[in-house]
This record gives sequence, C-alpha cells and structure tokens, in this order.
Amino acid sequence: MHLSLLRSTPTAVIFLVALSAFAQQSSQAPSIPSTGFAGLDQYRASRIAVFTDDYGQLARYREANAKLGTPAASENRVVFFGDSITDIWKLENYFPGKPYVNRGIGGQTTPQMLVRFRQDVIDLHPKLVVILAGTNDIAGNTGPMRNEDIEADYASFAELARASGIHVVYASILPVHNYTDRSKDFFAQRPMSRVVELNQWLKNYCERNNIGYLDYFSAVVDDKGLLKKDLAEDGLHPNDAGFKVMAPLAEAAIQKAMASSS
Repeated sequence: MHLSLLRSTPTAVIFLVALSAFAQQSSQAPSIPSTGFAGLDQYRASRIAVFTDDYGQLARYREANAKLGTPAASENRVVFFGDSITDIWKLENYFPGKPYVNRGIGGQTTPQMLVRFRQDVIDLHPKLVVILAGTNDIAGNTGPMRNEDIEADYASFAELARASGIHVVYASILPVHNYTDRSKDFFAQRPMSRVVELNQWLKNYCERNNIGYLDYFSAVVDDKGLLKKDLAEDGLHPNDAGFKVMAPLAEAAIQKAMASSS
C-alpha cells in the first residue's frame, strides 16, 4: 500500500488487509525438504498430520488392544511388530489357530515404533515379540537416519522387551528388487549395501545377546542380491508367495525361542 494511501486509510481497514494476507499464507500447505524421490516426497507430505498430531500412531490399535485383554496363563501370545510388511500380513491365513497378534503399521520407522512399543507390545503381555523394522528408516520416511541410529533403536526394543519378561525374535530386513516399474522408486530409496550392513549388525547383536535371529533375507534373495521378482510385485511388499516363504521360517524361530526359554 502506498504511503499516501496508508495515511488516509482507516486503521481497521489496514488491519483487515494485513489479516487477510496472513490468512492466505497460513492456508498454504507446509513445505518439507525434498528427498530427491517424488514418490517419497508425496508420501511425507501426506503424513504431516500424523507427524504433528500422533507421531507414533497410538490411536491405530488403542481400541483393539483394550478389547484383546490379558492372555490366559496357558496362552503363548506372540506379537508381530513392524511396518507395512507386517501390517499387510494376514496372520490368521498363515498361522491358523495361533494366538498371534498383528501390530504392524504401514510406513513406520523405528522411532515411531518406539513411541508405541509399550502400548502395542509390552501392555499386551505376550510371551514373545517378532520385530521386523528398518526398511523405512533406510528410505528416510521420517527423515534421514544413520545406521547407528537405527541400531540404537533395535537395541532399545530388545532392552525394553527383556525388562518386561518378553522374549525377542529379530527378523532381518528384506531385500528389495527393481524388476518392475512399480519397484524402481522403492529400490532407489533403499541401497542394498545398507540393508546388508544392518542385517549383519543385527545378526551379531542377536548372537551377543542370546536373541533369536530370523533370517528372511537369505530365503528370499536372488542370485543378483535382490528380492526374488515373483515374491513382490512392487519390489518391497511380499505377496502371497512371499509370505508363504516367510511363514514357516517365522514359526520355526518362534518355536525355537519358546523352547529355549522354557
């Protein structure tokens, strides 16, 4: 507004003009730093409300947890805890009759999972927890993560579980492939070198701390070091064939951990 007009304009009008300009700026969607991957940028932008209002997504399973109740003394309850790979896994189809509880949430990273670990694992009083996490940390779903930070979160899960009398089985991070158009973005976000490095650290950590290590990686990797094409159409999330490979490995690891704890 020109100075001469400003002097002759009522203060109330000036205030309303300023307020309107502020409202327009405030109504614009907040911007986030680009990751260099269009798909990941869109995903992160779509999750701003989650990141600001319920970072750990505690609301997701709160009601289901209340309905689940305390396990019977003879019940060997197992919680499968993880991200989308766990979230989409219909456990009842692969482990019929088993008291296995799914507490996966798509897109989550280990910092988010730590926020809900008490509610979605400890407070359910399972005998054992199967943890599959880390692929979204590598991708940077909630921001850049160093391997050291992911490893620290792995250790925190195990320490919290053991302090609560819950046995732990750690699953390796699955490889990713880039054999389809749908898979290329997921693959580029997840350098296979980091997947291999984290799995080696995790295997060593489990050996040092007498924790079960569930090696999905070796069972689903192909001769190029990538996820076998027929196990995931998008290169990341297992299909039925993928889960049919994983299920008996998970069951064997669970039974071994249960037997060693009795």
